[in-house]
Amino acid sequence: MPRSDEAASFFFAAYSAVQEVPYGKVTSYGHIAALIGMPQRPRQVGVCLKHLPEQGSVPQGLLSRFHSGTVPWQRVISAKGVISPRGPAAGGALSRNRQADALRAEGVEVTVDALGEMSVDLARYGWFPEQLPSEAAGRQRATQESGEEYLIGERP
Repeated sequence: MPRSDEAASFFFAAYSAVQEVPYGKVTSYGHIAALIGMPQRPRQVGVCLKHLPEQGSVPQGLLSRFHSGTVPWQRVISAKGVISPRGPAAGGALSRNRQADALRAEGVEVTVDALGEMSVDLARYGWFPEQLPSEAAGRQRATQESGEEYLIGERP
């Protein structure tokens, strides 16, 4: 079923934001939602990542540049630092283990408690900027020919 323009825009924003999470760091679904201006939609960020196509199986269209090879999906976890459990349809424990393995490959320590819950120390590995680095770079100050300063992206 084709996505609406609104849904496609949300997927695009979520995937673009996740691409900015640095190697060896993690953030939460809620933080990604807040960074893209939709703080009430952390579950929808999870839905976007759930539907991220595998590299090599990308359909053509607006979102064709986003796939598991370009979007570091493994760097997004719950606000409690827990790797979210998945149901059988999403690969269950195998998918959770795949995420933990991908994080470990980046040097992120993933611990497993007595009940099998996998978690990451957010104080050590968390990434929670007030805005996306791409937005911060776009708002750097520049100087016009007249010597007057302005914010990049807001030039008169």
